[in-house]
Amino acid sequence: MNYLLVVIFASLFVVTGCAAPPPPAKEKTQLEIRECQTRSFDVQDHRMVMKSVLNVLQDDGYMVKNVSLDLGFLSATKDIGFRRAHSSSRFDDGFIDFDIFASRHARRRMKLQKRRHNPPPAPALEVIEVTVNVSEFGKNVRVRSSFQSKIFDDRQAVMKVKSIDDEVFYQEFFAKVDKGIFLQQQNI
Repeated sequence: MNYLLVVIFASLFVVTGCAAPPPPAKEKTQLEIRECQTRSFDVQDHRMVMKSVLNVLQDDGYMVKNVSLDLGFLSATKDIGFRRAHSSSRFDDGFIDFDIFASRHARRRMKLQKRRHNPPPAPALEVIEVTVNVSEFGKNVRVRSSFQSKIFDDRQAVMKVKSIDDEVFYQEFFAKVDKGIFLQQQNI
């Protein structure tokens, strides 16, 4: 019985160990990214669409930085703070035992204490930046938005910058803009 269990577990281990890793995610082309960032709306008033985009961004907590109605351009940012769990250690009370200076091990403990008080940088703030271009396109108005995420550490240095290219993110944004256009048209 035990032999049978060993054989079953060994064969499961071999089968799972030989499984091929998932293929790497295919990087999107510039055309695919532009397609997901752009929507056309069946209206002719680009100023109304600009106002709708402005309202959507403000409703989502963005601070609008620049607006040019003539160019159909606006930019905005949104700050998202991270909560950092406090890690307590036995050195957090600030009490220093002067007897520990007597040995080499004590110096090692002091170095450890110093490292614990100067932890490596941790993510502290995410800033989402957006630029939006609104332009007339025949009998429609075309909106292209581009979102970017910047992660800052607790020392205010940039840790990571990444363009947001998630299709669902843009679908949700444009659904809000579409709803905003409807509300604008209804004077609500």
